[in-house]
Amino acid sequence: MQQWNLGSNFCWCHQRAKKLQEHQKVSLSSSSSIVSLQKGLQEHKEKKKNCTKNKLQTRRARREMSMNADLGKPRELTGLQQRRALYQPELPPCLEGKAIRVEFGDSTTTIDPTCANMVVQEFPNTFGQPLVHFLKPNKMDAQANDEHPPIRVGVVFSGRQSPGGHNVIWGIYDAMKTQNLQSVLLGFIGGTEGLFANQTLEITDDVLSAYRNQGGFDFLGRTVDQIHTTEQVNAAMSTCCDLDLDGLVIIGGVTSNSDAAQLAETFANHNCKTKVVGVPVSLNGDLKNQFVETTVGFDTVCKVNSQLISNVCLDAISAGKYYHFVRVMGWKASHVALECALQSQPNMVILGEEVAFSKLTLKEIISKICDGVQARAAQEKYHGVLLISEGLIESIPEMFALIQEINILHSNKVPENNIPSQLSPWATALYNYLPPFIRRELLLHQDSDNSAQLSQIDTEQLLAHLVEAEMNKRMKEGKYIGRKFSSVCHFFGYQARGSLPSNFDCDYAYAMMSVKRHSRSPGAVPTGKPVIHPSPVDLQGKAYALLREKASSFLLDDFYRTPGGIQFDGSGTNVKPITLTVEDQDYLGDIELLQDYLEKVRNIVKPGCSREILKAAISSMSSVKDVLKSLVNWQHGINHSVKS
Repeated sequence: MQQWNLGSNFCWCHQRAKKLQEHQKVSLSSSSSIVSLQKGLQEHKEKKKNCTKNKLQTRRARREMSMNADLGKPRELTGLQQRRALYQPELPPCLEGKAIRVEFGDSTTTIDPTCANMVVQEFPNTFGQPLVHFLKPNKMDAQANDEHPPIRVGVVFSGRQSPGGHNVIWGIYDAMKTQNLQSVLLGFIGGTEGLFANQTLEITDDVLSAYRNQGGFDFLGRTVDQIHTTEQVNAAMSTCCDLDLDGLVIIGGVTSNSDAAQLAETFANHNCKTKVVGVPVSLNGDLKNQFVETTVGFDTVCKVNSQLISNVCLDAISAGKYYHFVRVMGWKASHVALECALQSQPNMVILGEEVAFSKLTLKEIISKICDGVQARAAQEKYHGVLLISEGLIESIPEMFALIQEINILHSNKVPENNIPSQLSPWATALYNYLPPFIRRELLLHQDSDNSAQLSQIDTEQLLAHLVEAEMNKRMKEGKYIGRKFSSVCHFFGYQARGSLPSNFDCDYAYAMMSVKRHSRSPGAVPTGKPVIHPSPVDLQGKAYALLREKASSFLLDDFYRTPGGIQFDGSGTNVKPITLTVEDQDYLGDIELLQDYLEKVRNIVKPGCSREILKAAISSMSSVKDVLKSLVNWQHGINHSVKS
């Protein structure tokens, strides 16, 4: 009934305005008519204002209803889901039991030394706190039974749904209850909107039981993925203070962790006791450094997509007449495309990072693809599979510039229909060159982070369209002799996001949040206005080198690989992503290895050892110390020169 009244009021306002405009044209000569007109216009403004207010109230009510609908309720599980719910994630030895040993390392810093001063100014309260390293428990720790005071923690889904998100909540819950059974974990219903509106659900064993090791974010749900504006930050702080929270865990990707860092600084500045922790849960795998090797959900998404791509590969070689253009998720970074390429081995792979590095134009990309098609045709192969990431279109220089112009016009509140007429001359020429469907998609309104909706831009169809046109042109010119080019397009974007997580992601998410209680600063890299940037594919890395090494055989030899579906039992259960295995960048693992060596030295060199052993140990350790000191001084010299 309320919706009907709103519509009626709006129609009445619109009709009344038209009548007043007509009345204005014929009655301006009469002073009484002018008074009547002004009164009518005032009534119109008031009714329009009330109409807008009612609309906002209706939207808010709908939002609150949607926040509470079916979220956090027990649900019926299939046989497979029930079996997955029984899986108990593994914890590393340093996180088992009540007693957790830690040591503090160097202060946190920025990846780029030139940004340090700016970050310090933006984050005077939270930047520079020491890194925490978790140690294996000793016998004394194992016997300790100290009870920790109860704490209250809130958790919210902020980023796009990614497999393993529910296990983050499970890990928090078990860690809190292990320390004190009276601790309380509250989930915010409906994502950040639930955080702003203080819509909570107390998480218990009964509530959580149906969501252990399950996919999706349907336990608590999510809405907008941002805590940007002053109003949003104040609402979040007000909620945390009202609930007397000791901690707030924000689960999400790059944008969400940037918001977590900013929120932590704001809370500290206002003496709010709530500590903020950002958890890297993102299917893109683009939150990486020496401490975080990948994100929760990356392994599962890549395994699901790799199975789909391998199915397409087998379909292509079976029919022998279609080129399949496959686009996978990967916003600013192509980690998913790289991993899936190594898993399924399609004929061609185009990563956004290599296009940006080489500054390849759209025409050059099309030419390279067509050259590959011709090379395969020379071997009587008229089928193939091309893999790209969704961020590719922004990596093409001229397309990036066009998208930037459109984003600026969007930010200036220019209506979508008027944007094409306000583009610069060169942008207009490029815009008109593109197929109509791409033009429409480029004009779509921006995402919540003010970027283009890359998932809605059919880059694979654009490439297929232009490749077909170029192949037809080559055929007419006699440069290509073979069958007519035919294509099929696929976008594997949403199919994997709600998948049952792999054991890798189940363990990773659960173990990651078992350390939550010991975090002394935001889990995100502390950057604010200079936000966290996605970590791109390293073109100097081993994984990319492996792809380049196999590129020629991928192109001409159909060595399609079939990894199959995710294995929950058996020999393939614990298979890790190829990119992680190849890179072998276990920073903290290497530190533990060094500590093991030092412990062995202590066991060898102790009172009672021979003089020769003692002298050899002193000489070796002295040499190691001198080498390390020289290396540290060299690094400090480089950082100082960069700053100056």
